[in-house]
Amino acid sequence: MPKYSKEDVLKIVKEQDVKFIRLQFTDIFGMLKNVAITAEQLEKALDNKCMFDGSSIEGFVRIEESDMYLRPDPSTFVIFPWRPQNGKVARLICDVYNPDGTPFEGDPRYVLKKALKKANDMGYEFFNVGPECEFFLFLTDNEGKPTTITHDNAGYFDLGPVDLGENARRDMCLVLEEMGFEIEASHHEVAPGQHEIDFKYADALTTADNIMTFKMVVKTIAHRNGLHATFMPKPIFGINGSGMHTNVSLFKDGKNAFFDEKDPLQLSQDAYWFIGGLLKNMRSIAAITNPIVNSYKRLVPGYEAPVYLAWSARNRSPLIRIPAARGEATRLELRCPDPSCNPYLAIAAVLSAGLDGIKNKIQPPPSTDKNIFVMTEEQRLKEGIEALPGSLEEAVKEMKKSELVKEVLGEHIFNKYIEAKTQEWDDYRTKITKWELDEYLTRY
Repeated sequence: MPKYSKEDVLKIVKEQDVKFIRLQFTDIFGMLKNVAITAEQLEKALDNKCMFDGSSIEGFVRIEESDMYLRPDPSTFVIFPWRPQNGKVARLICDVYNPDGTPFEGDPRYVLKKALKKANDMGYEFFNVGPECEFFLFLTDNEGKPTTITHDNAGYFDLGPVDLGENARRDMCLVLEEMGFEIEASHHEVAPGQHEIDFKYADALTTADNIMTFKMVVKTIAHRNGLHATFMPKPIFGINGSGMHTNVSLFKDGKNAFFDEKDPLQLSQDAYWFIGGLLKNMRSIAAITNPIVNSYKRLVPGYEAPVYLAWSARNRSPLIRIPAARGEATRLELRCPDPSCNPYLAIAAVLSAGLDGIKNKIQPPPSTDKNIFVMTEEQRLKEGIEALPGSLEEAVKEMKKSELVKEVLGEHIFNKYIEAKTQEWDDYRTKITKWELDEYLTRY
């Protein structure tokens, strides 16, 4: 994607007859927010003079300290291709600042920038991230409301006419490419109505921005095709859920820091330590990579979901897989995150967990090269293979104990996040479900 300056943005807006600009930012739960301004107000916004009420945003600030400023990042400027070509609409992704000119510690983008600075201070120039975002496409009812009825009965890599989402997926890819994405693959996933579009990896901050943009585009284009797109991890019982496998690599002195041709697996010591840090901290950061009650309905054995804390270069049942590519393409694939996560916080947590491994030289256990899914609990315990938390409640309890997570998120987000997720669990556990009524109403 082109990296625009302030002057570039002002010039393009004038030449392309852009009338409205959406100033976008993300709350701590990964929800995209925006303030729309006219082109006449753009220069003021680019001079960091755009104020908004932070007390109205979930998890931000109290009403007595509500004034906040949006600072647009010119490099994120893009025109929405699906909007009218007369009086175009564009967007800028913003950082959130306090009135005194300091970064707001509750801004997820700032959390990721802090984690990246820590990596830079340790000598790493880049942390590249490549996500694999899965989603479902569902039919809508007569009122336009989403159902959970899938629009097809296709399976993995199926083609039209079985794959009825092919047209919508093609439109999504075309729009994404017009917005500067490099699409690497697009296909039907395992479950009926489930899809995946993979875009090229980038540095961590760009990737987090891209994930937010990707989700917005997918939902928008699905709606224009009469469908509803959801990134809910497990919308239907009995079939596979949606994940966001996350490929990561560190670069130092211009070279991939995870590659060492002399090692039997051609992995460097940094790569092994990074794996060790992830395995040590994964239970603590699960509430960030898998942040909602429904996330843990996906993370159950039997649906190819990675729940076991192990790694391998040979099979896909462990939490961490080492894809076959080596050299500059050497990377680790973390398989547990799902697309409901806040990408800024999730990537910051994954990076910080890995850096903890490097800093403290945490050697991982030997690789697990057999199918963990068919192992008995006794066999897993014998090999020291733990599992991820089994519920949001358990994940939040693990997060509360972690000094690393508290340091990564900062005290503001750490406390707000735990408070909100505890409330989410309480809301869930006190609800009476259809399953309970079906099971107990006539029996007792």
